[in-house]
This record gives sequence, C-alpha cells and structure tokens, in this order.
Amino acid sequence: MVCRLLGRALRKAANAADVVGRGQRTITAADTSCCSHQHSRCMSSTASSSRSVNLKSDTVTEPTPEMRQAMLTAQVGDDVYGEDPSVDKLQKTAAKMFGMEKALFVPSGTMGNLISLMVHCWERGAEVLLGDRCHILLFEQGGLSQVAGVHPREVKTFADGRLDLDDLRSKVREDDIHYPVTSLICLENTHNMFGGRVLRPDAIAEISSVAKSLHLPLHVDGARIFNAAAALDVPVSELLVGIDSVSVCLSKGLAAPVGSVIGGSEKFIHRATRVRKLLGGGLRQAGVLAAPGLIALEVMSKRLHEDHILAKRLSEGCHAMKELGLDSSPETTETNIVIFSLDKAVCGYSAAELVDALGEEDPSVADESGKRFLLFAISDTQVRAVTHYQLTLADIEAFLARLRRTLSRR
Repeated sequence: MVCRLLGRALRKAANAADVVGRGQRTITAADTSCCSHQHSRCMSSTASSSRSVNLKSDTVTEPTPEMRQAMLTAQVGDDVYGEDPSVDKLQKTAAKMFGMEKALFVPSGTMGNLISLMVHCWERGAEVLLGDRCHILLFEQGGLSQVAGVHPREVKTFADGRLDLDDLRSKVREDDIHYPVTSLICLENTHNMFGGRVLRPDAIAEISSVAKSLHLPLHVDGARIFNAAAALDVPVSELLVGIDSVSVCLSKGLAAPVGSVIGGSEKFIHRATRVRKLLGGGLRQAGVLAAPGLIALEVMSKRLHEDHILAKRLSEGCHAMKELGLDSSPETTETNIVIFSLDKAVCGYSAAELVDALGEEDPSVADESGKRFLLFAISDTQVRAVTHYQLTLADIEAFLARLRRTLSRR
C-alpha cells in the first residue's frame, strides 16, 4: 500500500514538473508593451482594483511592467563584496543626481535615516536636533534612541515644513558635562505631516548657513525629495546644496518595489556601508532590486508632476465641501499629499469613522463612486490622501463624488 502511494506521488510530481517546464518562458518586451512609463497603470488589487481605489499612501504602488522585466534580466553579483553591477550602476546614478560623491543602496527609508544618524553621531552621548513633527521622530519607532543610542531634541516646525531657526539655536547644547552633545540637524523634504510641503532652496540655504556656523552636519530625510524637485521644476541636486547626507525612498511615488538610497561624501558612505552591515542591511544578489530602482530614478521621477495635478484637484474638491464640515488648502497643496480636516459637529464623522465609511463599497450606486476608497486617518480630525501613478483623474472625481454623498447622508 505504501509503495503504491509513494509511486503515485512520484508520478504526480513528475507530471507537475513537466507542466511547469513546458510553461516556462522568458518575458519579452511584447508582454509589457501595453504600458509606457507615463501611463503604466496596470491596476492591481493593491493600488486601484476594479472595486477599490487606494489613496492611503504612495507606498502601495506596484512595480511597473518595465521594472518587472528589469528585475528578470538584471545582472547580479554579491553586493556585500561590492560585486553587483546593477547595484553599482544604481549607486553611481543616484550620486550623480544628488550632486554628491557617493551613494549607497539600503533596504528601506527607515534604515537609510538610521544609518545616516549613526554615521553622523558616531560617538556616544550625541544628540540630534529635528522637527517636532518629522517622520524620524514620530514614525521610525524611536530607532535613533533604541538602536543608535542618540538623544532626540525637538525643534518647532512651521506649517510650511521649515524649522524655527530661533528655536533651533536655543536648543544647541553648551559644553557641559550634564548635557548630551549636539551633533546633527535633520530636515524633511517634502514634509509628510504638513501635507507634502516643499523646502525651497532659499530655506535650505538659510538653515545650511546656520548649521555651518554651529559646526553641525545637516541630514535630509528626502523620502519624497524628487516630488519636491518636480514641484519646483529643478534638479534634485539643487535641493541638496549645503546638505551633508540624504536618504531618498525609491518605493513611494517612484514605484520601485523595495529600497532607498543614501548619499553623502566618500568618507560618509564608507562608514555607512559598515553600519548597513551591522543593521542586517547587507544584501547579496541585490541587483534584482536595484534594477527597478534605476528605472525609478531615471524614468518615474520625470512623471511625478502628474501626481501633483491629481492631488491639487483632490484638494480643490475637498475645499469645495466646507458647508459639509470638510476643508482642505489647495493653495498649499504642492506635491502628492493632501490632508483634509473635519468638523465633526457639522459632518458627523471623526476621521477614523469617515475612513471606515469610505472603505466600504456603496451598493446604492452602480458607477465608479461606489468603489471602496482607502485613506489614512492621521488624527481624530484629519485624513490623509496620497496620489500616485496608479491613479487617474477619473479615480479622483469618483472619490470626490463618493465623499460628498457620504457627508450629505449624515
């Protein structure tokens, strides 16, 4: 009996292997010709399926067909030994675009920021000055303290993402054995919690001058810095003049599946490579991830203005619903993030309640506004929506129609 069962299992395995073998083939350009980089909107269950539109974040973007093809054909090597040609090309391209000496591919933006802080704050007892609403402080699990042993000190941030320089100067420690040592200043561009606001070159130059006068290095959390560059129609290097290091995310609006790139001086990146290995970020045949990252930098960065147009329309539509207890600021919607506020006394919803309501299908209508619309409540009174390449103007109009109908029913 056992022999018969074993023989049957072996025959099934052999048949399955034969089917798989006959079905394997190389993906060709013809397989991906349905999409150009400008309109690669092959909708998915994650970004914008037939019954849902995902506005939670630009991190939901899936790799384009061109990226998938590049992953399949990428040249690879062991990147821990510096032998992966695709990673090397990505890093050299990024460094050139940043206007910096070197760049380093890392698994995530959180790791990119942590590595950068650890390099700048190499000695124990260091303190970093950073905005009171920045991503590093709020959404990276306090890694600068629990992993790096660095003490954070908050600086007041204006609504346009700039640090209050008077407050910053007052937070610099004097040389006293009771205090940590002020070692770094951090910026964020664009600024997530202020609706994707852009730090302009004049503001960056001002704080860079202050940092130099204090003999402090300057790091930029530039997760969406290519959005900032697109909004100003300038090369990203223009936003990094006077900056000592930057971490740039490839997997948000740029749509790569994984990864970030940090940039800095040759000495900085040499030390950053050591820290990356320490944190478990040393990848082996990483070329399959670097290849789509290169497309993210060279191709997807050129279309970000399309996302900004959608965000502006979304913000205008929300602003037009003030009588329903909802408001937004189209004049300050500069990139792909829209934050709209709710007056529960008027609209009858908290942010979480509205997000839940919009996250369900509306069976009362048969048009596109009946879809599920996925958003993110960032406080009890504020909701965030983020546009990206897998959304269309039709998606935004359908969302606004659904939003108005939902608010009108209360």
